[in-house]
Amino acid sequence: MTTPRFILDLREKIGHDLLWLTGITGVVLNDADQVLLVRRSDSGRWSLVAGILEPGEQPAVGLVREIEEETAVKAVVERLVSVESLAPASYPNGDQVQFLDLCFRCRAVAGEARVNDDESLDVRWWPLDAPPELPERELACLANALSPDPAPIFATS
Repeated sequence: MTTPRFILDLREKIGHDLLWLTGITGVVLNDADQVLLVRRSDSGRWSLVAGILEPGEQPAVGLVREIEEETAVKAVVERLVSVESLAPASYPNGDQVQFLDLCFRCRAVAGEARVNDDESLDVRWWPLDAPPELPERELACLANALSPDPAPIFATS
């Protein structure tokens, strides 16, 4: 996964210390009741489209950018699905991060799904009733995005 320039600049100052970042995740749906997933090049696992918000970037705008950069699909954001603080994590190089993640439900409006950068090994549409193995958190994002209740999910304790 390509590390954004602003993070590399910060890492020069703080080393491997914990860095708080804003993550953005998209549940991208099409009119055929399918969800857009990417097979990540760093782990080989299937995942929802996700990325890191750039400084000064609005979350919905950043997510639309990430979706197109990674999959060549143009999408529009329909609603906020969830706001959640993820557990701290470490990368193999020792960098420590923690994400405040904003998950949005999106609708594909144009483009053919394909690998569009080096962050993915594969990109494809999956039936909503038969996705590949996904992390529990991403399955929850998918379920919440499909819920008829439009209220975003967030922790209260």
